Amino acid sequence: MIRPLLTVAFIAGPFALAAQTPVTVALDWTLNTNHVGIIAARDRGLYEEAGLTVDVLPFSDTSSAALVAAGAADFGYLSALAFLSAKAGGADLTALWATMQHETGRLVYNLDNTEIKRPADLSGRTYAGFGSAWEAALIGTMIRHDGGQPEWETVTLGTGAYEALASGAVDFTLEVATWEGVNGRLLGRRQGSFRYQDYGVPDQHNGYIATRSGVLRERPEIVKAFMEATKAGYDWAADHPEEAADLLLKAGDFPRPELVHASMQAIINGGWLRDESGGIGLIRADRFEGMARFLYDSGVLKDQSGQALVWPGDVSGWYDQSWRD
Repeated sequence: MIRPLLTVAFIAGPFALAAQTPVTVALDWTLNTNHVGIIAARDRGLYEEAGLTVDVLPFSDTSSAALVAAGAADFGYLSALAFLSAKAGGADLTALWATMQHETGRLVYNLDNTEIKRPADLSGRTYAGFGSAWEAALIGTMIRHDGGQPEWETVTLGTGAYEALASGAVDFTLEVATWEGVNGRLLGRRQGSFRYQDYGVPDQHNGYIATRSGVLRERPEIVKAFMEATKAGYDWAADHPEEAADLLLKAGDFPRPELVHASMQAIINGGWLRDESGGIGLIRADRFEGMARFLYDSGVLKDQSGQALVWPGDVSGWYDQSWRD
């Protein structure tokens, strides 16, 4: 039985809309634990209490950034790289929320390879990649920061990278600690890891919820209602990870329920969902700007002609958390 949530009354009071208003939110990937607060808000009736009828659009070939910017979705869930790349490229997007308060990504290697003990040892080795410019900037920074030569061979394997690493066909890859990392542990894989932020890469948020400036300007009451209900969903999930995992399992097609439960516990145990003050969904100016500056300086962010973009000097207008007021 689902326990009643005290914050529902708070949402249904000053922030409830007069009538049920349809809202769409596009996901960045197939349903996973990053999205748990959205599903909790929908399936526990928090959006309905706030006067919203929320349609969670399934992941498709069109990115959530493109759907929101084009007006095909009111809100979108975006990775940090997707948001910053789209925004730098001129997309009409404004971040409202950051799910993960610290970087969940890490560089992983097979512990059976005893020659790898630090990022510098990756020089000249084979990396299983995913095809983004961010990867080269990230890996090069880590190896260089550790005193090595940033030279390696890349084979683009996508999600096949993890099997390749486990079999010893490649030397290292990247993973998200709260999903692929958990999966590797459940499968008994012997893997070591290096955190990006320990080797010259800025710590960052991840999992942005964004909308268009027109929605912010013309429908602030909908933004507030949606975001307050979403926050309540994530708050509940943070306090009830086992129940939240069960709710997510009911909402999607997950062949391995144990992975969903273990992922939720890893998110809570790792302190990713709530920041040091206990806040949830917060966007910190230093963390936001630090990663944006890193991507500009590394030449990752490019215009439509492929030219590296020049640092604009200020990115504080790229996010807005006034809905919290």
